[in-house]
Amino acid sequence: MHRLRLGVNIDHVATLRNARGGRDPDPVRAALLAQSAGADGITAHLREDRRHIRDADIPAIMAAIRIPLNFEMAATEEMRDLAVAYCPHAVCLVPERREERTTEGGLDVAGSNVLADMVPVLARSSRVSLFIAADPAQVEASASVGAQVVELHTGAFCDAVADGHEAEAAEELERLRAAAAQAHGLGLEVHLGHGIAFDSVAPLAAIPEAVELNIGHFLMGEALFVGLPAALAEMRRRMDDARRAA
Repeated sequence: MHRLRLGVNIDHVATLRNARGGRDPDPVRAALLAQSAGADGITAHLREDRRHIRDADIPAIMAAIRIPLNFEMAATEEMRDLAVAYCPHAVCLVPERREERTTEGGLDVAGSNVLADMVPVLARSSRVSLFIAADPAQVEASASVGAQVVELHTGAFCDAVADGHEAEAAEELERLRAAAAQAHGLGLEVHLGHGIAFDSVAPLAAIPEAVELNIGHFLMGEALFVGLPAALAEMRRRMDDARRAA
């Protein structure tokens, strides 16, 4: 199997900055540090309420880094227009509700009347990914609307692992494996993301169709204790070990 890419989400560096206002800690500095530590890409989610990443952060990050930026966004006209203006390497459309603490589920691509029109517009300038649950109908719909990538929501699996619920974790992992195989068969690139930590990364890294893991909150939390380069190095080691073992 090919080497997995590691995308690093820097949103929560901005969350910490915004808790006090001002400029520090700087998400651009975090992106550069992640790049130098071996990240294959940077992810940043510009939310409607700007709770962490701000508008000015996106062009500043793009100007600073040499690796791709994955611009996470809601499927709204405002975000569509910003994505077209920024022209990042990739855009990842995610569901978004103001009252949620973090992205709580996948897009309902199968029930959307918006994505079929939005995806072709975004695809003119960026690679388009859809963040979805490991559900056959959502995978099929993602291919139908013209997405190039699906990112499968791994939160339920990671939570089950963290809570020690082995049977539930096994069921969720099987769903992810089946969805990854289905997506690959439809010509979609497969990414995995949400809630991934040291204790849950190995089974996900072993999914043969997976091309990229996107990890943010855990890495930023671990970095508080050991530093970001060390946190990335350990995550990369576990990913590579699982890939070799598979």
